[in-house]
Amino acid sequence: MSADAKLRDRSRYFCCAILFAGLLALPVAPAAAQTLAALPQYAPQVDQPDVGSDADLPAALRRQVVAYPNREPPGTIIIDTPHTFLYLTLGGGEAMRYAIGAGRTGFTWSGVETITRKSEWPDWIPPAAMVGRQPYLPRWVAGGPGNPLGARALYLGNTDYRIHGTNDPSSIGKHMSSGCIRLLNADVIDLYNRVGIGAKVVVLAHDANEAALATEGNVATLPSRAGPSGIY
Repeated sequence: MSADAKLRDRSRYFCCAILFAGLLALPVAPAAAQTLAALPQYAPQVDQPDVGSDADLPAALRRQVVAYPNREPPGTIIIDTPHTFLYLTLGGGEAMRYAIGAGRTGFTWSGVETITRKSEWPDWIPPAAMVGRQPYLPRWVAGGPGNPLGARALYLGNTDYRIHGTNDPSSIGKHMSSGCIRLLNADVIDLYNRVGIGAKVVVLAHDANEAALATEGNVATLPSRAGPSGIY
């Protein structure tokens, strides 16, 4: 082999070696980044239970501001059990009106209370008296969409009664609870955000007997025919 041929072979070998070394030195990260960029991005998701809306309710049962002349200061809750409405006074003769599910026959009550506690997605522990009437009930239900207390609860005085949400929207506008006041979850969240601890709650009498009992004191009074308290 001539000297020129040998020189050409050495040059080719040297160039290939440099090219191979350069390929090894290329960073891997850009290629990996392009591959990952092409994949769907999965960000951590926080569960937010669907609280629904009042879109499926008749117009008369949807949350709305209405004329409601009264003597109570703004921020007072007035519960009209006979007509299944809850009013939050706004002042100026107006109130925010919410449709409710109220106590069935034998489980209505009237009087004046205050909100003593508020809870988001509360757990539900049926009282012993309620379990005695309905022994098939669970002894504890964790807070969440399947809980009968719904998205929020406002506790009334030292009673077992609450203003709370519901997982049964069909009960709104009806008398079917055992004394507690039910609202749609979206509505109870709205009310929860508008009122604080100590807010006054006036529960209007459902009939003449309750009206007479309610005048005996400035606290919530149960009619003598009512069953034990502490149900949703």
